[in-house]
Amino acid sequence: MASPSDRKATIIDGKAIAQTIRSEIADEVRHLSQKYGKVPGLAVVIVGNRKDSLSYVGMKRKACAEVGIRSFDMNLPEEVLESELISKVHELNANPDVHGILVQLPLPKHINEEKVLGEISLEKDVDGFHPLNIGKLAMKGREPLFQPCTPKAILQCCQILYDLAFVLFAKMVCNCFPFSLQGCLELLSRSGVSVKGKNAVVVGRSNIVGLPVSLLLLKADATVTIVHSRTPDPERLVREADIVIAAAGQAMMVIRFLVAQTF
Repeated sequence: MASPSDRKATIIDGKAIAQTIRSEIADEVRHLSQKYGKVPGLAVVIVGNRKDSLSYVGMKRKACAEVGIRSFDMNLPEEVLESELISKVHELNANPDVHGILVQLPLPKHINEEKVLGEISLEKDVDGFHPLNIGKLAMKGREPLFQPCTPKAILQCCQILYDLAFVLFAKMVCNCFPFSLQGCLELLSRSGVSVKGKNAVVVGRSNIVGLPVSLLLLKADATVTIVHSRTPDPERLVREADIVIAAAGQAMMVIRFLVAQTF
């Protein structure tokens, strides 16, 4: 087996792949509109004014506009009551023009995220966070309606891979953003990289990124190890992995380590 230093680095151009996907989705949206008179509708709900959440939501809404998807914007104040937020979710569930619903996380501390996510219609849960979708994702031989956080999920209702850069240093290293779990696999697949049989290490175990992407990798027949704050000798696990997905919320953390170790 080649040592880490013998492996060649490969760069996956995430922006180019994202543009291809945007073009494909735009064609599909035009087809739906022309043949069936239907335009996909995506509702994005945001509570409060967190800068990172506003940035993510802005990208989602921009992506919708670029491909012709109708965006339903719902901006609620930080102090909104949990009951009021749930009522808004129910309104979107009942709206036939809304085909997908995203509730931007995290929510303020006074709101129970699990309760709110559980109120989203299963058929419109394009983030894949409904307990039934997560449960099916975790079960062998079962497929959720939508996969978590997701370009594969959101691609169906219209989120697009956006400005993703996956850099491979001496192995395949993916930096995951909260809306790109299936995007990791999509980029690898479109770049001709097979996940099957690979030793994959996921750095981080959050409900939004780490755990769901680990389940997605398992479904793709990878052998998966999750590295977290209590994992002994995480550096060794990362060095020995074929695929490393950084899902710990620290930009370039794994890549910096691999650069130091490999070059």
